[in-house]
Amino acid sequence: MREKRPRNMSEKEYEIVELLRKLDMNRPVALTLASLSCGDEITSRDIEYISNLRQPEVSIAMRYLKENDWVEIREEKKTEGKGRPVKLYRLITPLEEIVRSIEQRVILESRSVLENIEKLKRLA
Repeated sequence: MREKRPRNMSEKEYEIVELLRKLDMNRPVALTLASLSCGDEITSRDIEYISNLRQPEVSIAMRYLKENDWVEIREEKKTEGKGRPVKLYRLITPLEEIVRSIEQRVILESRSVLENIEKLKRLA
């Protein structure tokens, strides 16, 4: 298993987080998604370091990403000592496709809001 120190979040990744937040994605999910956007397979601890999130926040975000079939989780046994296997995470859905699914959700929500406004106008 690799022992390299995780990288810091790039400017591009920070911008991804900001834009996802403006689209109502919660902060831990946005940070976790941005951390995984490089395409590399990384550990939960790497995500914590890169995103400055706590372990429970990463776990909750990962559950959301897994429910949407955006991430793959693989376990790797530790090479030294005892303990749980290390979980490795990797995006299996390209970021472009994730953005398209977010776009579709926003379009549907916007249509619904506009329909409700039209109904209100008719009732007023």
